[in-house]
Amino acid sequence: MPKIKTHRGAAKRFKKTGTGKIKRFKAYMSHMLTCKSSKRTKLLRQSGLVAKANENSINKLLPY
Repeated sequence: MPKIKTHRGAAKRFKKTGTGKIKRFKAYMSHMLTCKSSKRTKLLRQSGLVAKANENSINKLLPY
């Protein structure tokens, strides 16, 4: 049985926490930051967690 390859695009976007949850980065932080308030950009810098509905599919992309 061959090993399952890690999806390299997903590996760059998601990290697994110690408890097994999946950490993600927030969207809308790449460009056009002048029109966004400083409060909004500060909140976008913080990471979030993937929803439980999507956890299963991302776990298949990140087997190890």
